[in-house]
Amino acid sequence: MLKPDSVEKGNIGAILEKVTASGFRIVAMKLTQLTKADAEAFYAVHNERPFFGELVNYMTRGPIVAAILEKENAVQDFRTLIGATNPAEAAEGTIRNMFAESISQNAVHGSDSDENAGIEGAFHFSEREMF
Repeated sequence: MLKPDSVEKGNIGAILEKVTASGFRIVAMKLTQLTKADAEAFYAVHNERPFFGELVNYMTRGPIVAAILEKENAVQDFRTLIGATNPAEAAEGTIRNMFAESISQNAVHGSDSDENAGIEGAFHFSEREMF
């Protein structure tokens, strides 16, 4: 998922170029806007954390690009491609190193497991939207 800061800064094309150049195939993608209820549900795992309200506000402030990517070892390879959550710690050439502003505005979201990738994909897309 490309977060609101990526969309606001016009980085959609540059980020998607890095993704596809890294061997990922986009099987579903859309520009959409999360409602407060959507963001609260998507990030429910963090609802007890002190940053939850700030995260929900950030994720609802503007459009996002939701996508499902396919590749052998996709989750791990994407996590490597996006880099550390804190862009100051992200490896040179990673998406967060190049495009993220801060730990709280870190440009992209990537699933942390195959199971969560399935859950998160189904959150944003119906079966008929995946190719």
